[in-house]
This record gives sequence, C-alpha cells and structure tokens, in this order.
Amino acid sequence: MTVLGRRLKQARQLAGLSQEQVGIEADLDPMSASTRMNRYELGKRAPAYELVERFAKVLGVPTAYFYAVADDEAQLLLAFSKLPKTKRSQAVEYVVGLSK
Repeated sequence: MTVLGRRLKQARQLAGLSQEQVGIEADLDPMSASTRMNRYELGKRAPAYELVERFAKVLGVPTAYFYAVADDEAQLLLAFSKLPKTKRSQAVEYVVGLSK
C-alpha cells in the first residue's frame, strides 16, 4: 500500500464513509466509484493531483495529508487544519520555537 493509499483509507474511515460514498462525492462515475477507490487505496492506481484535492475536500483534510510519509507529520497537518485561522500563526510560532 502506498502512502497516499494508506492516508486515503485512514481519512475515509475516520469520516465514516464507504469507498463508494467518497468516490461519488468526489465526482467519480457511480458505477465505478467503489472499484476505483479500492485501487487507489491499495496503491494499484495513482489518482491525479486534482482528484486528490477533491478527496481532501470530501474528507475534510488538507491535501498535503495524503502525501505525509511520517505519521507524526500527518497528525500535525490534521490538527493544524482544524485550528481557527486566528490561532494558526501562534501554532507556527510555537513549533518554530521548539525547533531552535
């Protein structure tokens, strides 16, 4: 399974959606949505970036989440995306401060 496939499956399961539901909401053909999603999750096919953006919108996660190799980075991306815009700069300053 690829990083993208693993993250896609994780995000889908967290959202409580089936492969078919995600595919249809991302504008895939309803007749092949489940099969295509299964192939993407298993890493047998790679979706175009534009389709990954649609998956992100459907699943409520940042697009970068699907490409985060390390689990802790993926977790940070999810947490950061849920912050209100007013707190994002504080979060960035805090993490930058920790890295010094």
